[in-house]
Amino acid sequence: MIPNISIIITTRNSARTLNKCLKSLSQQTYKKIEIIVVDNNSTDNTKKIARKYTSKVYNKGPERSAQRNYGVFKAKGNYVLVHDSDIYFHKNSVKECIKLADNKNAKAIILPEKSIGSGFWTKVKAFERSFYVGNDLIEAVRFFERKIYLEVGGYDENLTACEDWDLTNKIRAKQIKIFRTNSSLLHDEGKLNLFGSSSKKKYYAKWIKTYKNRYPEISKKQFSFFSRFTFDKLIIKGLCHPILMCSMILMKGMEWLNAK
Repeated sequence: MIPNISIIITTRNSARTLNKCLKSLSQQTYKKIEIIVVDNNSTDNTKKIARKYTSKVYNKGPERSAQRNYGVFKAKGNYVLVHDSDIYFHKNSVKECIKLADNKNAKAIILPEKSIGSGFWTKVKAFERSFYVGNDLIEAVRFFERKIYLEVGGYDENLTACEDWDLTNKIRAKQIKIFRTNSSLLHDEGKLNLFGSSSKKKYYAKWIKTYKNRYPEISKKQFSFFSRFTFDKLIIKGLCHPILMCSMILMKGMEWLNAK
């Protein structure tokens, strides 16, 4: 069977989530797919798990942008869906994308996400992500017509943060309409803690700075608190969940300080 869509999953020591991720892809209602896993020198059972679902397991580094581009290079499908190993797909995720491609001539599609996991701070992260659904500034394209992906140069391999926004910006610059699926993906955050979430932003700080310099106007909006969290949603969600709201503001404040 010739695949119509290639799904590229990038990994690095992803044994905790990879089996569930790939199982969700193997259970898709749309079957003309190929699964490609591009690993980055994992030292756990990542590659062993991946080979249970696909023979197309490769090794590439140094970071996820290079992994993704390599996966697309190896892809046989007319379309590519590129994502991470801590994502669990709805059974109709691919079917929805193909339907939009066939019926609406969609060449770029956002698949909304919901955060899941354990612990209080993961619940805070899920609360934060709930603000982003439908926000074109924050949600990034994950499904592409392969031809378009290649035309815009794929992911910038000099970025390991904001690379998904960078690619989405390049697609918008070509006046390509971006669509969105109705079903959501589940993003397994594991068990987050306040300091781990903020220190992660410190690691990404240099790439965030590069992105801001490249897109000064749009990044100003993307990193603006009130662009991310509109006033009406703050009022409604804050009244319903005051503890989560206060905790989210604390978390975002610490992330902001670490990203400076």
